[in-house]
Amino acid sequence: MFKIKNWTRSVVRLVRSRGDSGMTTSEYAVGTIAACAFAAVLYKVVTSAAVMSQLQSLLKGALDAKF
Repeated sequence: MFKIKNWTRSVVRLVRSRGDSGMTTSEYAVGTIAACAFAAVLYKVVTSAAVMSQLQSLLKGALDAKF
């Protein structure tokens, strides 16, 4: 039991000594811009004619399924 406590304490000390590992404000800004760009591309792909027709045929097949 004593070994586990010592190991746990050493791990906690190691994690705390690493400092701030979060993103800075500029990293949040770049991440937000990248997420918005990805969402815009995904929206364009999903609303394209080819994808829309495939989604419609998939939904039609699912709704017309015979049980």
